[in-house]
Amino acid sequence: MRASRLVAQAGVIAALYAAATLLTLSTFQALAWGPVQLRISEALTVLGCVTPAAIPGLWLGALIANAWNLSQPMGWLDMVFGPLGSLAGAAWSWRMRGRTGVALAGPVVANALIVPAYLPLILAGSGFYDIPALGWRLEDSWFAMYLLGMAAVGAGQVLVVYGLGWPLLAAMRRTGLAGVFEGMSRDG
Repeated sequence: MRASRLVAQAGVIAALYAAATLLTLSTFQALAWGPVQLRISEALTVLGCVTPAAIPGLWLGALIANAWNLSQPMGWLDMVFGPLGSLAGAAWSWRMRGRTGVALAGPVVANALIVPAYLPLILAGSGFYDIPALGWRLEDSWFAMYLLGMAAVGAGQVLVVYGLGWPLLAAMRRTGLAGVFEGMSRDG
């Protein structure tokens, strides 16, 4: 019975993550994808502190959500590597679940390291990497674009994961909703 509950949890988490991402993309557009990525769905990464089902659930949710970008020439990069950030972040969160502040660093760091590595290929020529006021033309250097991307993606992740996710986790624990996930994870 435990395995079926974990699969069901993973499916629900995947559906919630994908729906929240697509809602954010359609509502906030430029702030939801690209170098900033203020995706409300990233608040759900806190579920990695509650159930191991979040590991496949967040990966699958990111895979489904990022499939929208397949119409773009480099969209497959986002579909393959974006979910790897979710997978790594959720695995870290589950492993460090006893220390919430450290656990939530997993999704932030994983996405800040992985996503900016391929963003220059997707966003080249978009103008994001040029900052005329400072005289910067970063598109001449992948490493410079990567560093700017790390800062931008990392900042967006910190805002959503710690600013929205941590209060969500606290509310789940306070209301007992976290216990439902935890109980389902331990049932046999």
